[in-house]
Amino acid sequence: QVQLVESGGGLVQPGGSLRLSCAASGSIFSTLTMHWYRQTPGKQREWVALITSRGSTNYGDSVKGRFTISRNNAKNTLFLQMNTLKPEDTDVYYCYAERFRAWGQGTQVTVSS
Repeated sequence: QVQLVESGGGLVQPGGSLRLSCAASGSIFSTLTMHWYRQTPGKQREWVALITSRGSTNYGDSVKGRFTISRNNAKNTLFLQMNTLKPEDTDVYYCYAERFRAWGQGTQVTVSS
């Protein structure tokens, strides 16, 4: 199993940036395909991005060109760099370990002036 803990959320103005982190437990993080999702309460969870164990990445259409997913395997940490943020990016952001179907607790991102 793997435990995931997100951090880095907060309040930012439109056009601003935030960097989310997801710390993973255990020693096999480097072998895992990892994802970021986001969700507004009452709405379906939206897939944001993924990164494979080899570093290949893919993004949802709504964030392509603005968000960058990355990982530091030495520190068991997943990142999501979010630039040019829009009010519609306001959500709770979750990291997800595909192999274990494991979720973190989420971190709130609010984009507002």
